[in-house]
Amino acid sequence: MIVFDSNWVGRFVCSMTGGTYYEGSGQGIGLVNKSDALIAGVLYDNFTGQSVQMHVASDGSRRWMNREYLRICFDYPFNQLKVKKVIGLVDSTNQAALDFDHNLGFVTEAIIKDAGKFGDMHILSMTRDQCRFLKE
Repeated sequence: MIVFDSNWVGRFVCSMTGGTYYEGSGQGIGLVNKSDALIAGVLYDNFTGQSVQMHVASDGSRRWMNREYLRICFDYPFNQLKVKKVIGLVDSTNQAALDFDHNLGFVTEAIIKDAGKFGDMHILSMTRDQCRFLKE
């Protein structure tokens, strides 16, 4: 089941990614299993009008990612917020997140040396035209 609960999802995503969530500071879309446990979440913040940052986390469940959830997660920034770009920030030491984002269709726009938590900061982005989940 998909839920729209910014605080629950925000706390979940930040607990999984090592971030800090401030109540009401973003929009969250979560995926809940049959036991009513949150197993995945997407948090959006830093909306500028033209872009928004997207943070993704899961509890490690293998079956959380499905096309309907991804379609909803990309519908929100592109169709509701009407942004030109969705932005992701990933530390260079987090190869799994870099691979995941690239597989979703994000492209690396810049790498800032020594700006990540442990390494370099990769700035990834996706435009509406690059988003295959809206086309399905």
